Order: sequence, then C-alpha cells, then structure tokens
Amino acid sequence: MATLLKTTDTQSAIEELGALLGDRLSTSPAVCEHHATGETYHAPRPPDAVVFPETTEEVAEIVRICAAHGVPMIPYGVGTSVEGNVCALEGGVTLDMGRMNQVLRVSQEDLDVTVQAGVTRKQLNTHLRDTGLFFPIDPGADATLGGMTATRASGTNAVRYGTLKENVLGLTVVLPDGQIIKTGGRARKSAAGYDLTRLFVGSEGTLGVMTEITLKLYGIPEAISAAVCSFPSLEAAVNTVILTIQSGIPIARVELLDDIQMDACNKFSKLDYAPKDTLFFEFHGTERGVAEQVEQVREIVQEFGGSDFRWSTKPEERNALWQARHDVYYACLALQPGKKGWATDVCVPISRLAECLIETKEELDASPLLAPIVGPRRRRQFPRLLPHRPGRSGRDGRGQAPQRTHDRPRTRHGRDQHGRARHRLRQAGVPGGRARRRGRRPHAHAQADGRSPQPDESRESGRRLTAGLCSRLWRASNASFKE
Repeated sequence: MATLLKTTDTQSAIEELGALLGDRLSTSPAVCEHHATGETYHAPRPPDAVVFPETTEEVAEIVRICAAHGVPMIPYGVGTSVEGNVCALEGGVTLDMGRMNQVLRVSQEDLDVTVQAGVTRKQLNTHLRDTGLFFPIDPGADATLGGMTATRASGTNAVRYGTLKENVLGLTVVLPDGQIIKTGGRARKSAAGYDLTRLFVGSEGTLGVMTEITLKLYGIPEAISAAVCSFPSLEAAVNTVILTIQSGIPIARVELLDDIQMDACNKFSKLDYAPKDTLFFEFHGTERGVAEQVEQVREIVQEFGGSDFRWSTKPEERNALWQARHDVYYACLALQPGKKGWATDVCVPISRLAECLIETKEELDASPLLAPIVGPRRRRQFPRLLPHRPGRSGRDGRGQAPQRTHDRPRTRHGRDQHGRARHRLRQAGVPGGRARRRGRRPHAHAQADGRSPQPDESRESGRRLTAGLCSRLWRASNASFKE
C-alpha cells in the first residue's frame, strides 16, 4: 500500500530497466497481454512492462528501481493461477521468473535440493529421475516452485507428504527495498531466531520476491499401487475418507470426485469409470506394507457399500489416472464450452466435513448452478468449480438464465442407507451430521403461481442462491472452528 501512495513514474522506471536488461525488457502489447491473467475468469489487466531476470542480483536491482519510482511489481511463474494472482491491477512491472530455471544443488544423502524459482515441479522430478528421489507436491498444473511456494501449494500427495509449507527448508528472498535475505537452512530442526520461512510461504508476492527455494526430497517407494472405487452416495464416499484417515492408515493419496466431476473426467480424459461418486486411492510403501494398507481400506470401503477396487499397478496406468485428476479444471470447462471457471475452496475440520459436503451438494442440486466437487485431502478441503460466462451476470449468451446441462438424476445421496456405518463413525468420534430436513427446499427458480420465471427474476434468484450458499458455508466453517 505504501508503494501505491507514492508518486508513480513508470516511464522513468522502464527506461532504467531497459538500460539494465536490454532486450530482456518488453513493452510489447502481446507480451504484456500474455502476462495479464492466468487461468482465471477475471478480465485481463496487463502490466506496463515485463522483465525477464536471470539472477537474484538482477531481481534485487529491478526491485530497487521500481521501488524508487513507486512502480508496482508482480512476480510471474507460468500463469497457472485460477484466482487472479498475476493481474496487474495498478499497471506496473511484471517479473517473469521463467529464465531462473536452474536446479542449483541436489543432496542425495541429506534428501534436499535447492532450485531457482522458475523451475517447475515436473522439471525437478525429471532432473531427479536417476537419483531414486522425488518431490511429492503436485498441484494440478505444472507450476513453478516459486509460484507454488508463494501460494502455499498442495496436491494429491498431501495426505502422506504434507503441503508445501511442511516441505520448504529455506528461501532466498528479495525484499521490497531490494535487500536480499536468506531464511531457514538445510537443518531439519532449528530453534534459533524467527521462523521467517513460514512467514514468506503463502505470502503471494506481498512480502518479497522469492528467487531460490530449498526443499525436502523423498525416496521413491518400493511399491506403488493405485485403485478406484465408486459409491452409492456422496456421504458413503466422504465417510470412507474420514474413517480411513482417523484409523491412521498411511495412504499416500485419496481424492473424491462427485458424479458430475467423474462424468466430466470420463469424457475429457477418455476414462471408462462409472459416473458415480468416486474415490481415487494410492498406496506407497513396501510390498507387504502396501498389501496391509489395501486390506484395511478394503474393509472400510465394503462397510460403506463401495464397489470392488479397479487397480492400476503399471506406471503408465497410474500416471493416466492422476493426470485425469489434475485435469479436472479443464474437464469442468469442457462441460459448458465457452465459459470460464470460478474455482473456490472450503476448508473445515474433519468432524464437519461430511455435513458441509452433503449440505453443499443438496444446495447445488436444488439450484441451476453446475458445480462439480473434487477433494478432500489432508486439508479437509473440497474445491468446487462454477462454470460461467464472464460479463453475463448470471445469463447465458442468449440472455437466458443458466440451465443445468448435465443430465443426471437428482438423489438424496442415500443418507439413511448406512445406519451401521454411521454408528461406527460416531464411535470413532465423527458426528453423522444434523438430522435430515423433511422435504427439499423449493427450486431456486420456482414460482409460487407456477409461471415461468423471467430473465431478470432468474438472474436475481441466482444471485440470492449464490449468496446464501456462500453464507451457509461460512457459517458452517466458522462455527466448527469456534467449537
């Protein structure tokens, strides 16, 4: 904020940056437009210039010049953000970190690595291929490790390996005045000084520009098996996840895809799974350890009426399965071509997960919104995606209210089909959720007199529905934390 209150002299800053970087500064409209947005639905907001630094020292000098002239700065990785992180709302200079893409050091003995901020997660694992090590954090996109650190990224492996927060050992950061600092270190334990590393992880570029990151590595497991099973209801799938985690079974991955999301993945990624509420599992460990995990999870799945496991033991089959999971954003967009995705997350304590998911699903079923659900993981999070046409304010291209285009029966998710399983969950300390309301809430667009809603009425109804849904999720999350 202090930077924005200064007198901004963008042109003078660009001239100084041009003298420093030469042809590694661009004011081309095409280049600026390319850096104006990520995968978000927000309208592009291009910067005034884009610079391509190659060293930490160059980043520091760029920051000093911009700070001296009061010019905003936006670090940029590969543009995979879905929340508008890279939009240049006040213009300014975008720092494209793509040329800082070197793996600086790998220590097989200490199980750590130091990389520049522009290295992507797939690039790092390709580099580690012959060492017997791997880096497990895998958000959907092939994002840069600098961007992943800035946004505290997670991924499908978070159940076993944690999020990026638990896997960053140290950072090299350029502060807003151009000063270079190093935080943390390679030691796994230290009680000396402030934990500045955790302060910068997740700061989204507001506290400084990260140029180098030291990360934990892990040995590639002896045995890896992946399995898919479907469930008769969303509640059965969610409760399977809850009881698996509470039982202390060290699964590596578990992901839930609701019936809409599963059907979208089948169509987009050419899979042949049943379009039902589905769980993806992956087990890591020794041959005996994986077999024990599988048997324990199989018992829980059977308790909740799940189908038999469909196994993927070959690497290419597992990669195809998890690539389909990583591509859920694009699979959702393919359900309604021409629209953008509005992605959002809800995080709650595990004891409120089933209740929050099921009530959200019921609200969505009673609405005209198409919003697939995918999750949860270690974070007890379930992302949802709302495809919509930017600038249409609730209408489609013909000025009509949005209609559900996914043809599937609406169900009550079989909440009363699993009394024995609910009893087991209560014994494990997981509440079964509030008593079911009698009858379904009227459809959001239904009219008391039976007439068809007009476009303006539909638009206002959709706004009220979305506001009510967000309010309900906030109250549920807030109440659970107060408890």
